[in-house]
Amino acid sequence: MGLHEDIKMNETGIWTDAEPLLCCAIVPEAPNTVTFSFVSPSGAQFRYEPGQFVTLELPVPGGTVWKTYTISSSPSRPLTLSVTVKAQAGSIGTRWMLDHLQPGMKIKATGPAGIFTLPRNERKKYLFISAGSGITPSLSMTTYLYDRGTDIDVAFVHCAQRPQDIICRQRLEQMASRVPTIRLSFIVEEDDPYRVWTGLRGRLNQLMIGLIAGDYLEREIYCCGPEPFMDAVREMLIALGCDMDRYHQESFAAPVKKEEQLPEHDDLVPDEEALASVAFTRSEVTAECKETDTVLAVARGAGIVIPSGCTFGVCGTCKIRKTAGTVHMVHNGGISEDDIEAGYILACCSKPIGTVELDV
Repeated sequence: MGLHEDIKMNETGIWTDAEPLLCCAIVPEAPNTVTFSFVSPSGAQFRYEPGQFVTLELPVPGGTVWKTYTISSSPSRPLTLSVTVKAQAGSIGTRWMLDHLQPGMKIKATGPAGIFTLPRNERKKYLFISAGSGITPSLSMTTYLYDRGTDIDVAFVHCAQRPQDIICRQRLEQMASRVPTIRLSFIVEEDDPYRVWTGLRGRLNQLMIGLIAGDYLEREIYCCGPEPFMDAVREMLIALGCDMDRYHQESFAAPVKKEEQLPEHDDLVPDEEALASVAFTRSEVTAECKETDTVLAVARGAGIVIPSGCTFGVCGTCKIRKTAGTVHMVHNGGISEDDIEAGYILACCSKPIGTVELDV
């Protein structure tokens, strides 16, 4: 199909995937990360929900590849549709886009689809949490709320390896500079060489969530990123007492089209009605408790002294060895994975599930 070939707009004036997408703009965003914008050749407008995705048919060498990308633009700007893509190690389809897709080229697409969406007419307080290229649905949702311009309250948290890896940073800062109730928090693990970074460093933890959005219990929470990242966020929010019915997540590895396709999450959630017991074997003391009690609180109630400091899983002072049983532990960096594998826990942020034995 030639670039200048006339295409008749359908009767509704709304783009459907019977028509290809025409690439109209390319904007570099970060290393190996580009935003591709498309228009409808017929002039039709795009209609979708913030957070939905499209699947692109990419003519890579060796055969067609179908790749799904979250739409990073907003339905409040219906003349164009954009996807922001990052080429990972071993990428085929995305790498082809970065190397070969140019303005004026047409590609086939299906969609839009997906249920990880922002309700258009509801006015709520939001907490968007993302990592890496999982920022794209949060970007679409924030742009939509910005364009709507009423009752905006967004706490936007994004995690990246380095400041240079923050995708669409300028676009986000432009919106936040004009709407005080869009609050951005970027968290990086490393600095860029020879450039000053004054934001947060490290990995997202409960303390950071509390500092960034102290009213997190009142917010609708949307999360997107690598699976281990989202698992960690779920654990943090459960430990913080969040209502998980107000938590939504999307895997950019496998977005779902229908609610029945949502994966089941086998969350271990301490039950305040369930009884548990902690046996301090060296002290020959066993204490009854609830699953929502911390091991440190149980020890203190039983007269057992466990040295402690921060009481929030940061300092590691209360590290003890568990010899049997299961605990629900959500720490904030005070214990290493090797120690956890060896059976150690932090008493201040571990809650007993059933019967637990400790070498104390």
